[in-house]
Amino acid sequence: MLILTRKAEQGIVIDGKVVVRLLAIDGERVKIGIEAPRSVSVLREELLVEVADQNQEAARIPGTVAGRQGLTQAFRGFERPPQASAG
Repeated sequence: MLILTRKAEQGIVIDGKVVVRLLAIDGERVKIGIEAPRSVSVLREELLVEVADQNQEAARIPGTVAGRQGLTQAFRGFERPPQASAG
């Protein structure tokens, strides 16, 4: 892990595309601004962990497996419509 010291209004550039800027310091709270292209996903770590935990929990629920099996059976006889020929 790279550890840097920054003052308010100073920034860090990552891969020439993402700018992380320290906007304000108020006691133990720090306000951070992030500029990134839309193609770069920016998520708060605690939300990412929470979603991952919920996904793991959902995968353990027996009804979820039964639901997937039901969908598989429902689509087993499904045939794709013929594709229009080009030309």
